Amino acid sequence: MRTAKRILIVIVLIFTSVAARAQFLMDMIDTTTELGKGMVAMYHKYDALRFSGYIQPQFQMIQKKGAASFAGGDFSKEVDNRFTLRRGRLRLDYERYNKHDMPVVQFAFQFDGTERGVFIRDFYGRFFEPKFNMFSLAMGMFARPFGYEVNLSSADRETPERGRMSQLLMKTERDLGAMISFEPRDKKNRLRFLKIDAGLFNGQGLSASGAGDFDSHKDFIGRIGIKPVKLNADKWMISGGVSVLYGGMAQFTPAIYTMGTTGGRQGFVVDSSADNLGKIAPRHYYGGDIQLKIPNGSGKGYTQFRAEYIRGTQTATAATTETPGIIPVDATGKPLPLYIRSFDGAYLYFIQDLGNPHHQVVVKYDWYDPNRQVKGKDIAPGTGLTPADIRYNTLGFGYLYYANEHLKFMFYYDWVQNESTALPGYEDDLKDNVLTCRVQYRF
Repeated sequence: MRTAKRILIVIVLIFTSVAARAQFLMDMIDTTTELGKGMVAMYHKYDALRFSGYIQPQFQMIQKKGAASFAGGDFSKEVDNRFTLRRGRLRLDYERYNKHDMPVVQFAFQFDGTERGVFIRDFYGRFFEPKFNMFSLAMGMFARPFGYEVNLSSADRETPERGRMSQLLMKTERDLGAMISFEPRDKKNRLRFLKIDAGLFNGQGLSASGAGDFDSHKDFIGRIGIKPVKLNADKWMISGGVSVLYGGMAQFTPAIYTMGTTGGRQGFVVDSSADNLGKIAPRHYYGGDIQLKIPNGSGKGYTQFRAEYIRGTQTATAATTETPGIIPVDATGKPLPLYIRSFDGAYLYFIQDLGNPHHQVVVKYDWYDPNRQVKGKDIAPGTGLTPADIRYNTLGFGYLYYANEHLKFMFYYDWVQNESTALPGYEDDLKDNVLTCRVQYRF
């Protein structure tokens, strides 16, 4: 009976995060009894435990049945509208602090549950060094420290999805690895505005589908970032950073395709040297991002601008520029040849609060050019080029209503344009514009 009482009280205390309520419950415990003393000890032990989460049910319409889409996945063959549960996240965090209120250790576990299944998103531990209060070490599954949009939570982002480039280069955003961070935690430290992350990662991320690392090569990822700082007396805030990913993947066939001249036209040419087996095909990304936040003249709400540009070299296959999560193979299980492309892409955000922070409009433009060496009609049959080499531009418009801290409504339209090519089926713009109507519940 005493055990049952203990469990009941601990559950209540864990889920009560507001300090006043927690203190009220603590006052109800009789600390003169052994049971009461045990409850207090358990409260102090588990007070560092926090639960949070959100769900995003939504309705979508697309121009054509069965269209491919980066707005939450392709539509089924006979479907041009759908209800989906885009994300259903539950996160647990455990943190401990020392007597100086500095963090000592953190543990995080997050999973995503939708109608498509349940998947791990975060599972890592972080240790904070206690002497200088500037360094930390994280190991496990967590977000790659590259750029701004990749690390912006889907619960806070003003658009339904990350850009096409982010989804292809860093699908699911997370990876297995270890990272050292420089981030002064003392409020008096002059470098408190600075954050530097550097880590080594497997490279396949969550898309490895349980297969794990398929080669011994690791990706180095680093970012030097400036936290929001005031620009002037009007309280304009600016932040930004530069990022690098220097990695690659092992070649499991001698055939490697790179851009060159074939038949007098730009296209892919093959190198079938046996020496290619086992060599590392490059994945090198370089990026910069900036964010500007300006208070409205009324003193209510903000105007925000964000921009990020990434370019580099990507290794994938003929059919896609998505970073492989497993060894690419054909229908017979034979490894596919790899294709190396030079890419670039960017996004620009304009976000405006309408009189107060409850109403907000957003305009976003992004592009992804998977192969900078060819344009338009140059992408033609007989060159080895495929739909994976086509550039896409997306202009999005949205309205958000924040009813309260737990409830958000989003109405967003993606106007997607692909460049016209000489490939069959891609001579004109595809009918793949998407309307998304979403509700987010958060706790």
